[in-house]
Amino acid sequence: MTVRDRMLAATALVAVLLAGPGLAGCGGTGPAPATAAASGAASPGVPSPVAGTAGTTPAETPPADSAEPLPPDLRQAMTGVSWRPGCPVGLDDLRLLRLTYVDFAGTEQRGQLVVHKDLAEATLRAFAKLRAARFPIRGMRLIEAYDGSDDASMAADNTSAFNCRNVPNTKHWSNHAYGRAIDINPVENPYLPKGQIMPPAGKDYLDRRTVRPGMIVAGDPVVTAFRAEGFTWGGAWRSGVDYQHFEKPR
Repeated sequence: MTVRDRMLAATALVAVLLAGPGLAGCGGTGPAPATAAASGAASPGVPSPVAGTAGTTPAETPPADSAEPLPPDLRQAMTGVSWRPGCPVGLDDLRLLRLTYVDFAGTEQRGQLVVHKDLAEATLRAFAKLRAARFPIRGMRLIEAYDGSDDASMAADNTSAFNCRNVPNTKHWSNHAYGRAIDINPVENPYLPKGQIMPPAGKDYLDRRTVRPGMIVAGDPVVTAFRAEGFTWGGAWRSGVDYQHFEKPR
């Protein structure tokens, strides 16, 4: 056998040994050859997946809750609607809050409130606790969306804060006129002044023993969160009970 013949024979033997018994014939039971996908090696031109992220889309980070001075366009929109000269608080003393809340479908939404600057951070902290507890809120729009009408806002089950208005049926400024009060889910938590039900749809929630989504009751996460920030709850008042209402007077 020549040198060339011996080299060819050796090459053939090596090929058989590398193939292994499972590749010797169609009926072999050995392991299949490792592919790029099975071995974790990337195919040419295809990026390697990052562990734990294959087939997933990174979750978007929700915007942070914030408090800011009223922007010029909002000042203009508020003037003559929720604020006017002669109100007990000036626009410079108010803050626009942008925050995330959980709706009745369990989806996180962005909402806005206007409150007094002294309450801004406390309000953000309280609503952050509501979000963590997954307490549902129907909606959170500025009162300008309802032309400044508290009745329309309540009927829409809207959570709101600042509105330069009197206490209903009186000539006294409401704490809402100072930006020091917040109403949450008015339908599920009606206001009951002198036998009235405000809003009227709140009649379905007069029985406070059967707690349904969006209702506020003593000792729950809503009351606990706001009381921790120094707010008083209207649901604990002896007269003029106001389940929707939290306030922090001067």
